[in-house]
Amino acid sequence: MTQRTMRAVRITGHGGLEVLEPAEAPVPVPRAGEVLVQVSAVALNNTDLWTREGSYGLPGDPGALAGWRGPVDFPRIQGADVAGRIAAVGPGVSPDLVGRRVVVDPALYDGVGPDANPLGLMGSERDGGYAEYVTAPAARVHDMTASPLSDDQLAALPTAYGTALGMIERARLAPGETALVSGASGGVGLALVQIARARGATVLAISSGAKLDAVHDAGAHTVLDRAGDLPGQVRAAAPDGVDIVLDVVAGDLVPALLPLVREGGRWTVAGALGGHDINIDIRRLYLHNITLIGSSMHTPTHFRHLMDMAANGDLNPVIAAAYPLDQAAAAQAALAQRTHVGKIVLRP
Repeated sequence: MTQRTMRAVRITGHGGLEVLEPAEAPVPVPRAGEVLVQVSAVALNNTDLWTREGSYGLPGDPGALAGWRGPVDFPRIQGADVAGRIAAVGPGVSPDLVGRRVVVDPALYDGVGPDANPLGLMGSERDGGYAEYVTAPAARVHDMTASPLSDDQLAALPTAYGTALGMIERARLAPGETALVSGASGGVGLALVQIARARGATVLAISSGAKLDAVHDAGAHTVLDRAGDLPGQVRAAAPDGVDIVLDVVAGDLVPALLPLVREGGRWTVAGALGGHDINIDIRRLYLHNITLIGSSMHTPTHFRHLMDMAANGDLNPVIAAAYPLDQAAAAQAALAQRTHVGKIVLRP
């Protein structure tokens, strides 16, 4: 390809929407072992907001301005979730890949094994997909040419569905168990509902009044209104308690609902939309042999399984809205309002 510059949106520092800067940037050149992807769609995540705001804190300094895994190298092109087509390849990569429709695994791993853990993220620790082109390791690009999903739907998968699958796998969700999903109308929440239902679980989902029907349509057996008496609603829906909580909200939800987890149950958390500083009665944890699991994204094995599901059309990501690239600030503002159901995407 001969194009030398591209449209992109980058953040110039931590702050509000004003730090999102449309820019002309050089088209990145794929290095050895990498490919160049022409971006068809890039999905937004809460990580985009929190990285821009610097909301992650640092070990020992929770109030520090920092990105997902620490300091961010500015300016940074955001966007972890990329679907597109391979436009060029770097040294050592087969030219037969050019033209393939792909999804990029956005995780930067701590090793090369199938169970490696993510220690960085595209759009945070390296440039991402708020641009016409992005580079990625060839080993992290998955061929979705035959998938029945649209480009928007494919872009909705990596972080939301990858995080959801990682939570479910780490919690060892088994068929016949009862799973309680918090934040069920968001991208990760809807993914949790769909995957847990497909795994044969009885799914209880927490959402708000305006979104209850959409969450039910996504596969939840029972939808609970977070504005009501949540412990009472959970007891009514699951008199014997729940086996597993799949939680992206945390905050006051944890002390309120922890006593409703069955003996030997699991509480898996991958977000803190409701607050990160909580108090719990630790006796409820150890006296009932409850396992508390932190889950950050996925492993390469999880992601490969996710891509197999997408290739087979086993998933149905919900797209709430699509924006052109130059409206990235408006898209992030809409994401922050949390009035939507599903995923918001940009189309470079």
